[in-house]
Formats: sequence, C-alpha cells, structure tokens
Amino acid sequence: MAGLTFTTPDGGTTTVPQAAIDALGKALRGKLLLPGADGYDEARTIWNAMIDRRPAAIVACADADDVSRGVTFAREHGLQLAVRSGGHNIAGSAVCDGGLMLSLAGMKAIKVDPAARRARVGPGNTLGDVDKATQEHGLAVPLGINSTTGVAGLTLGGGFGWMSRKHGLTIDSLLSVEVVTASGDKVRASAKEHPDLFWAIRGGGGNFGVVTEFEFALHPIGPEVMAGLIVYPLSDARDVLRYYRDFCTTAPDELTVWAVLRKAPPLPFLPAAVHGTEVLVLATLYAGDMTSGEKALAPLRAFRKPIADVVSPHPYAGFQTAFDPLLTPGARNYWKSHNFLKVTDDLLDTLVAAAGTLPSPHCEIFLAQMGGATNRVPVDATAYPHRDVTFIMNIHGRWETAAEDERCTSWCRQQFDAVAPFATGGAYVNFMPDDEAGRVATTYGANYQRLQAAKKTYDPTNLFRLNQNIRPTTKT
Repeated sequence: MAGLTFTTPDGGTTTVPQAAIDALGKALRGKLLLPGADGYDEARTIWNAMIDRRPAAIVACADADDVSRGVTFAREHGLQLAVRSGGHNIAGSAVCDGGLMLSLAGMKAIKVDPAARRARVGPGNTLGDVDKATQEHGLAVPLGINSTTGVAGLTLGGGFGWMSRKHGLTIDSLLSVEVVTASGDKVRASAKEHPDLFWAIRGGGGNFGVVTEFEFALHPIGPEVMAGLIVYPLSDARDVLRYYRDFCTTAPDELTVWAVLRKAPPLPFLPAAVHGTEVLVLATLYAGDMTSGEKALAPLRAFRKPIADVVSPHPYAGFQTAFDPLLTPGARNYWKSHNFLKVTDDLLDTLVAAAGTLPSPHCEIFLAQMGGATNRVPVDATAYPHRDVTFIMNIHGRWETAAEDERCTSWCRQQFDAVAPFATGGAYVNFMPDDEAGRVATTYGANYQRLQAAKKTYDPTNLFRLNQNIRPTTKT
C-alpha cells in the first residue's frame, strides 16, 4: 500500500506515504485508528447525530506529547485537522471527512486541591466527571447544565450555567491552561505567561491551539442546593413570563431561573394528561443556603398556581444531571441563538407563539438568565465580549429522523428570524451551528481584531480552522 489519502485544508487531497503513517503510529502512547479498526467508529461518533463524518485517520491521544505529534503531523503533511474533546459541540467541528482527527477523549485526569480550591482537568472530561470530583469536597466550577457536555469545548467558548450569576462564566474561574500550538510546541498560558494566548482562548474557541489541561479556581456550593422545576400550561405562559422577566431584575446573584418552552416530557410528577402538551417550565437553582433560597424563590412560586412545583433541596451534582434525559446522544440537533439586553412584551409574545408550533416533541426554546457576576467583567478582559447581556436564548431544534431535517431546521430559522429585531446581533459561540460563519466577526465585536492578531501569532496558517473560525489578521 502506497499510503493514505487525506483531505487538505483547502478541500483537495494529498497522499501520505505509508512509512510516515507507520512511524506516527509507533511514536504514539495512544493509538492510531484507521477506518475499520476497533474503536474507530466509537471515536468518530459525536453527540449530534446529524454529523456523520469519516476521518482518514484518528489519533487517540494519551497525553500532550501525542497531541503535539498529531498536530505536527497534520501541519507537516498539509492535512485538514479536527480536534475532539467531549464531542458535544452543536456544529460538529470535532470530526472531519477525510482529514486527521485528534481525539482527546482518553485524557481524563482530574486533580483537586481542596485546600487551595484548585482543580486541574484533562480535556477529555465531561461536566459530570468534574462535578463528581469537586463535589467530594463541597466545591465546584461554574459549568453548564448537561453532565455529558465536554469541559474543554464549554470552557473555550465561555461557559455558563447555574452558578454563573454568582461566580461568573467558566472562563472567569480559569487560572491557566496547557496548550499545544500549531507549531507543535507545548506552552503554559496564564495571566503572566503568554497572556495574549490566555486572553484569546477564554472565549475564542479552539482557534489558537489544543488545550491539554485546564486549571480552575473552585467555589463552595452544596452538597445540597435549593433547586427544581415549576411547570405551567402554555395558556399561562404570557403572564408568567412577564412576571418572570420583572422578577429577574431584582433577583439576587445566587438565584438563577431559566424559562423553557416545550412539550411536556413524561415526567413522573406531571399528570399523564399533560404529557405531550405545550408547557412553560421555570428551572431554578439557588447557589446559597437553603433558607435564603426559599425566601428568594417564594414570590415566583406564589405568582400563579402551576401544574407542578418540585423545587426542593437537591444534591448539586444530581441537579446538574436533571436535563440529561432530554439531551441524550444520538438525536439530530440544530440550534439558533440570540443575545438580549432586555426582554420586551413583544419578544415574549413571539416566543409564546413559536411554542405553539413546535415541529417535534423534542424541540424547545429557552431563555437563560444571565447578569450578576457575568456582567461585572470588562468587555475586553476576555475574548468573550458579551458582558452586558441579560438573557441568552437558544432555539433548540432536536428530532429523531433524517426525514424531519428540513421541517425542523426551517422552523428553527424562522423563529430565529422572528426574534432577531429584539436581539443584539451577538451570540454565544457554543450555540452556533456550522452554517453561521458569517456571524463570527459580529459575535466577537470589538474584540475581533485582537483575536485575529493572536491567531496570526499562534496559528498563522489557520491550521485550526474547523471551528467558528477566526482568520489570522493580514495587517503587518
């Protein structure tokens, strides 16, 4: 066999001699997986079932040295390169057709220092892995809301969830990273070491290198928190959402409430007659003591008689898995997202109307309450620029079969367009699908040129381009 044919970054092809392939495989501590090999299909399968791509080869990395070897191999041979950590990104950039894929899924070390309130986390870990390790000490990192999400992708895009109003975005708790750059070099980036790189990776995605370790500051929470769901029929959504919006303006930082419009899943605490009907769900968590949490939530819980109110003490790590059954791997997903500075009556009416046209029982629209600590960081302190946003909306299209693709993606786009007049024009990059490359510059706003400059320094040839791509600056 003369060698393997790979896709190049510009969409062409190139053949790599078999001797070079064999040498790479022998040099790895991990494995080189070729099509047909045990583990190949598992490595290339990611959370979003709409993505079904077949790399020419996969480097299943065991450590940072393997990452460096893989990056160097791709650069020297002119190969398209994809990097998979948790494989949860909606755009599917973790895997490529015909190129070289680096899988970091096996790099799952976690070291917690409870006295210093620090954790070092490998890129293959999920949110659930980190929550389990840190909650043993009553500590946590502000992460997302689905335990199967990869920590690496979440962090590189900014990261937000139940603790963010109290403790900031995930990147606001990031202290340092170990990164393999496009040159294959391993560098440490922090506020004092390669500060331009450290600034860029905090929200700039995977544009600047492959992070092989994250160091986080930890915060006390749990082991139990006041949390849970309040469920209303869609007929009450208009009034409840208006009250919710006003309630959020004076909510303490410890309290986060998200609003979700969807069809009711068959949850055991909901009457059978409600299953499959359109509902409004308020999902709540108070990152503080129980008594204060009950007091803070009391007005919201008393406003209107709900179908169900299951707000009560919950293990923090357990509540972090509460939405896992609605976000399991293997479904087809397409998302559209907007940021908002304020939520008007007209916006709420538009969202309620959209909830009456859901094309699949798995689709939903949610409003994530931001503010608090996330808004107290200067716009230019990190690459993530949306420090004035009060709500982030995600139109979460989710369905089961390819036959539903056109109907469901069209619905997502229609609702996205309908609420665009109320939005800032910016977006959370982790919620952007692969057809939104035209939004990248707008999404980073005033930080975009600085990101381009960092890209030119650390990845001048745009090796890391399978992402919401930031092209290197052309200025001299």
